[in-house]
Amino acid sequence: MSNEAYAGTIRLTVAQATIRFLSNQYSERDGVEQRLIEGAFGIFGHGNVAGIGQALLQNEIEPVEGENPMPYIMPRNEQGAVHAAAAYAKVKNRLSTYMVTASIGPGSLNMVTGAALATTNRIPVLIFPSDQFATRVPDPVLQQLEDPTTLDLTVNDAFRPVSRFFDRINRPEQLIPSLLSAMRVLSDPAETGAVVIAMPQDVQVEAFDWPVEFFRKRVWHVRRPLPEPAALERAVALIKAAKRPMIIVGGGAIYSEASEELRAFASATGIPVADTQAGKGAINFDHPCAIGGVGSTGGDSGNHIADAADLVIGIGTRYSDFTTASKTQFKNRDVRFVNINVLPFDAAKQSAEMVVADAREALVALTKALEGYRVSEEYTEEIAKERDAWFARTEECYHRGHGPLPAQTEVFGALNELLGDEDIVINAAGSMPGDLQALWQAKTPIQYHVEYAFSCMGYEIPAGLGCKLARPESEVVSIVGDGTYQMLPMELATVVQENVKVIYVLLQNHGFASIGSLSESRGSQRFGTKYRQRGSGSHLEDTETIRGVDIAANAESWGLTVYRVHTIEEFKAAYAQAQAADEPAMIHIETDLMGPNPPASSWWDVAVSQVSRLESTQRAYEQYLEDKKPQRHYL
Repeated sequence: MSNEAYAGTIRLTVAQATIRFLSNQYSERDGVEQRLIEGAFGIFGHGNVAGIGQALLQNEIEPVEGENPMPYIMPRNEQGAVHAAAAYAKVKNRLSTYMVTASIGPGSLNMVTGAALATTNRIPVLIFPSDQFATRVPDPVLQQLEDPTTLDLTVNDAFRPVSRFFDRINRPEQLIPSLLSAMRVLSDPAETGAVVIAMPQDVQVEAFDWPVEFFRKRVWHVRRPLPEPAALERAVALIKAAKRPMIIVGGGAIYSEASEELRAFASATGIPVADTQAGKGAINFDHPCAIGGVGSTGGDSGNHIADAADLVIGIGTRYSDFTTASKTQFKNRDVRFVNINVLPFDAAKQSAEMVVADAREALVALTKALEGYRVSEEYTEEIAKERDAWFARTEECYHRGHGPLPAQTEVFGALNELLGDEDIVINAAGSMPGDLQALWQAKTPIQYHVEYAFSCMGYEIPAGLGCKLARPESEVVSIVGDGTYQMLPMELATVVQENVKVIYVLLQNHGFASIGSLSESRGSQRFGTKYRQRGSGSHLEDTETIRGVDIAANAESWGLTVYRVHTIEEFKAAYAQAQAADEPAMIHIETDLMGPNPPASSWWDVAVSQVSRLESTQRAYEQYLEDKKPQRHYL
């Protein structure tokens, strides 16, 4: 019987209806439309192989009128697939994303970490975990979690606290309101994050007569809320009254595509602009008002200005503890806050004067309302001196000539010189995000891609795939530590399989540099952060590193071209070769586990044992109490 047998309806399975619906969803902002769901990542097993898997196959080999292609990519790890989708959406400024599906039980549960990363970062991803039978006849099925207190619970309920929207489809009719609600959340600039729709395996394959209207082209218009006039007026009054105002720009300004307006506002007012990890590049580093990173991993220029600021204007920032240096960064007792954010939850932080609005529209309105206003000449001169001093420190870190092994800051310096303005550098965890925020000089909002809301080890490799899919015209460089590599290398196979050109830079230092340094500073003597054999005291002894995995050889086994280098000059030459080629590659270089890193000018609250038999811990606790003294709520 033809699919068009019934006037006004079409008979499809729930899975087929899902793919057909998703293929016709679009987002629009500023008159530009794009696919909201650009493609699908999926690992199939019992639970989705005959459901969503069959629907994707049918879409590929027997498309019908009214059903657009849904490009499918086979990943190797479910968590990695969600990371790739999140990276894609981040590069697309949250206007487009991928769907991800996995089989029931462990396959679906593997996606929970990725969902948490997406929601923490306010990044849209669409996740379809497979579920047990809705009928409960074949109960318990393989890989089903049994809870003796209720038959309604499955492992997929673990997604609830890490998702912005969660639903379970137990009957075909439920799919219609569920998918419409899912699209609303994915396209909402304030409420977006992981959207999870659990799909019982029997429901996926169940046929239903769907209204044809359900599958029409839908355009979800991404709103740009304007600032309320009264809120804008209050913000303007605070800015005019301030003597040492500063801006902290976060990812919201980049997603809003507000860089031009931010530069214009800074140029007109002279107010300095510091960046968070997500906001780096929102203003070009060489703008006279750009003062670099702020907070625990910021540089001297941003932190010195922040120390004395009497007004902080947050634009699209969520004020993580790294940004506020665990509430110790803003030392002026009279400091006030004005927060511009599409999400009231973030706009209200630090007892701020709230301007709930799109970053771009708010900046346009502020620039107009502050016409004729400018900070003092003395403040402008101070900003210039801080910038010059930090540029000199950056040059020192980039070209320190450290040996016998180079410092990782020298690798970053080489990359900063080699990458084009619209190429992309990726990182997420370890000591590298700290060095990068302090030192990286970004000219565009495209270039800097560091995931630091969840700071998830293992993000970097799949993120390279997502970024390159989003911007094939950019050179995508993902910096990976040896610790991160060992956690989630599997998507290298996917990158090779799809011939997605990503250049991976592997920094091998035989341990966990970031946590090693943190451990030492908190009196724990780098315990468990070097690759050492187990046994009494063996983790602490300064002995030769035991033989471990050869990461370069391992990467070659995935199919990458690997360049083994030892010096910065060799690194630059290898990068030129990798850049000239049309295939994914890795540059492997050994760096010094002990740094040196950029000079620190801020603090991060990591609690220290209050009592201990170890002298190192006792000293650390005394220092902790001293460092904690400036900590306070901003009220």
